[in-house]
Amino acid sequence: MHSADDRPPDADRTPLLDSVDGPADLRRFSPAELTSLAEEIRGFLVTEVTRTGGHLGPNLGVVELTIALHRVFESPRDRLLWDTGHQSYVHKLLTGRKDFTALRRRDGLSGYPSQAESEHDIIENSHASTALSYADGLARAHRLRGQTDRHVVAVVGDGALTGGMCWEALNNIAVDKELPLVILVNDNGRSYAPTRGGIADHLTTLRSTRGYERFLSWGKETLRQTPLIGNPLLDTLHGAKKGLKDVVAPQGLFEDLGLKYIGPIDGHNIAAVETALRHAKSFRGPVIVHCITSKGKGYAPAEEHTADRLHAVGAAPAGDRPAGPGGPSWTSVFAEEMLKAGAERDDVVGITASMLHPVGLRPFAEAHPDRVFDVGIAEQHAVTSAAGLALGGLHPVVAVYATFLNRAFDQVLLDVALHRCGVTFVLDRSGVTGDDGASHNGMWDLSVLQVVPGLRIAAPRDGTRLRGQFREALTVDDGPTVVRFPKGAAPQDVAAVDSVHGMDVLAGGAAHNGVLLVSVGAMAHLCVAVAAELSRHGVDCTVVDPQWIKPVNPGLVELAGEHRLVVTVEDNGRVGGAGAALTLAMQEAGVRTPIRVCGLPQRFFAHGSRDQVLTEAGLTQHHLVELVNKELAATAWGNAPLAAAPPLVKEVS
Repeated sequence: MHSADDRPPDADRTPLLDSVDGPADLRRFSPAELTSLAEEIRGFLVTEVTRTGGHLGPNLGVVELTIALHRVFESPRDRLLWDTGHQSYVHKLLTGRKDFTALRRRDGLSGYPSQAESEHDIIENSHASTALSYADGLARAHRLRGQTDRHVVAVVGDGALTGGMCWEALNNIAVDKELPLVILVNDNGRSYAPTRGGIADHLTTLRSTRGYERFLSWGKETLRQTPLIGNPLLDTLHGAKKGLKDVVAPQGLFEDLGLKYIGPIDGHNIAAVETALRHAKSFRGPVIVHCITSKGKGYAPAEEHTADRLHAVGAAPAGDRPAGPGGPSWTSVFAEEMLKAGAERDDVVGITASMLHPVGLRPFAEAHPDRVFDVGIAEQHAVTSAAGLALGGLHPVVAVYATFLNRAFDQVLLDVALHRCGVTFVLDRSGVTGDDGASHNGMWDLSVLQVVPGLRIAAPRDGTRLRGQFREALTVDDGPTVVRFPKGAAPQDVAAVDSVHGMDVLAGGAAHNGVLLVSVGAMAHLCVAVAAELSRHGVDCTVVDPQWIKPVNPGLVELAGEHRLVVTVEDNGRVGGAGAALTLAMQEAGVRTPIRVCGLPQRFFAHGSRDQVLTEAGLTQHHLVELVNKELAATAWGNAPLAAAPPLVKEVS
């Protein structure tokens, strides 16, 4: 039990929840108490998640399902996997993690399963459609090690079943008829928004035919009461069960794969879900339990929010937490420009992977519904489909989070770039995103995409540059383009003071014998502040924004050769990013100016604010000024002739 001091703020309104220290405690509750517990959990989630921000709708929908799951299975001995992980808040509550006061903030609970938090969290999957592959491997490992009394349960929901990896896994799971694996499909008909595609349509059919089991039960009872012919007909009915199911409730899609199917079940009925799970647990083979739930269940604002059922909510300003920055977001700036481009050009089309609203394509979709394609959680298909659209004479704009494009690298490389298709990728949430944790930081795209021949990358520093560079990308029809920007409010515009070799000079520029700061994208304000501080220390400093960072502008290499020290600043990983590309270009051109690459260390950062992560990475004004001063002092370049500068390439430590 928790002491009075460490109980959550609303514990006085959650007596049953407060008495749960682990899953075993759930097994002593009566049915009436379980119903009350579910109500307490919903109240807790609404109070806490609207206070801190986080994924509200998905978790309101899995309250009863999660209670039943923990009553039937014995976590952590039985392995419970969540896909996607943002529906695991109730799981956290029932496994002893009830302090939501710092949810998704540094030193608080992660918004996803986290191995560092609890032995009950097996995988840290915040990218969808992966759990079935993990589950397949875990179940096989248990069997090979003789641990036949352990179960693996994969909760697949909130649109994850539309992802290709799910079906690759199902194809392999179905081959092994004795693999003890339970697949619980949390079918709410949605991901961020209504789920798209043929699989979603199939589940919709199942959702609409719950009468099958009632019909079958009625038939059995009626035939048993019929003299002489009742039992023979009942046997015939049993033999025809598969065919009858295909007519009344066509779940043959799963059964044809060789998977036992149970459902559809009311996912908000604890007893019904428990019964189904116990049947599945006793069956020594792969079983699908199909539960129908309602995203946002029990909270009217979520149930009435047709766009995404309050999939995620922002933090409410309270106490010492200031309101978020004002001004339009990066996403909204893109949304406006996409809408304008669509009105001007009928060849511009949009593609996204179940994220129409989060990436800003909804206004375009409302204006041009026949020119937007939401393919579900299937980034690989989205990219190759975009290549097909480009080959057909259109200019597709693929809008995804930067971290999600990692999943479709092969398609970008060989399906788009190899065929020189004019596809524009708009990467939202690039760089440090912070509160969603390691998997959502978009710190890999510059490194991954550097190897793609013919691909051009723009990193706008503000909203005005985003509009212009996006429009420029749309004019490219002989290869892929990328426009990347971070999460949050777009900063105040940073005006150029000069132009050189087609690049914007943001500060300095009069003298070319000092320090050259190369600012990548949203790091412009930081670099201008660093230059101002260096100037106060008597150091000449020029800040240049290349705008297009791939390919490397030859003029930037030339400019680097005119300075005594080059420092690149980016919120991408240091390995393979913009700074690394410039380093290679300088080496190939024989430019011997020392260069320091300042970016994110190649590691996974814990969840926290953007400022916290940047500080941890050393991407602050104080750290960068100190770095430059130390470098200059250590080598005494200030009074040395240019030719004396040693051939030095370093990374910030």
